[in-house]
Amino acid sequence: MMNTPPGPTLLGIDVLWAGSILAGLAAMAVLFAIYTAVTIRDPMQKRVKALNERRDELKTGILTQSARKRASLVRKTETTDWMKEALDKLNVLQQSQLEVIQQKLFQAGIRRKELGIVVIFARMVLPIALGGTAAFVVYGINYFPDWGSFKKLMAFAAALGIGYKGPEIYLGNLITKRTDAIRKGLPDALDLLVICAEAGLTVDAAFNRVARELGRAYPELGDEFALTAIELSFLGERRQAFENLAYRVNLEAVKGVTTTMVQTERYGTPLATALRVLSAEFRNERMMRAEEKAARLPAIMTVPLILFILPVLFVVILGPAACSIADAFADGGPAKGGG
Repeated sequence: MMNTPPGPTLLGIDVLWAGSILAGLAAMAVLFAIYTAVTIRDPMQKRVKALNERRDELKTGILTQSARKRASLVRKTETTDWMKEALDKLNVLQQSQLEVIQQKLFQAGIRRKELGIVVIFARMVLPIALGGTAAFVVYGINYFPDWGSFKKLMAFAAALGIGYKGPEIYLGNLITKRTDAIRKGLPDALDLLVICAEAGLTVDAAFNRVARELGRAYPELGDEFALTAIELSFLGERRQAFENLAYRVNLEAVKGVTTTMVQTERYGTPLATALRVLSAEFRNERMMRAEEKAARLPAIMTVPLILFILPVLFVVILGPAACSIADAFADGGPAKGGG
């Protein structure tokens, strides 16, 4: 029975085998990209469906919350009350800290204030849980016997740091993503507000109209404007609605818009002119950020160019020569020994 000759190798790796794996990974990446491009979902489809279901339930007189859901809400309230009592007994709950966490929750798009207690309780419990687990794994059962004392200490410290900073980092990521989404749609929203103001709509009607028009493209901004329109309708002081908008969005541009709206309400200045100036400033700012990112692109591309592209070029250019040299040495070795 004849054995098939081995293929060319490079650094001890079969070139044909490695190339087949890379080609398979590239094909999977192409299929995933095609699937992602084909299955684009409307971000407002689920929200519109939920609103339609809510409207139908209200029309027919059916309560939206079943007994099981109501019981789960009661359990959540009892859980947060128990956490608050535990934090009060330990004297680790400060009102200023709770207010900061609640504002971060609003900025992340989470409308429930009681979850601030959960975040503070998690910051207290997670370091103990993760640190205890890491100490048991590293020191108790000695799961990593090859690790030195310094590496074990660093693993224990990393578990403590992740437990303490984990909830805060998670909230920070949610806030950053939501703020970026709102920043992208704010100039368009201001342009629509200018058009609505010049058309003679009131402020609450203008906010409601902009929320409907931009809710499909920018769901986060649409939610904030819709909530502001609702607050403008029922709050006693309209200024409070604008201050709540600035409180919920971690963006200086939104604070500038709310300040302008408050001044127009107080002094009667033309709203359309002020909003048009703000919109032009925000568009110039967005263009400057794009130019800054474009200027930083060559420096950022240097690292992936060195790490990923140049080694591949070296393999493609020098690979055939290295394979030929290896085959020549393999063929000449027995002949030299026989002579």
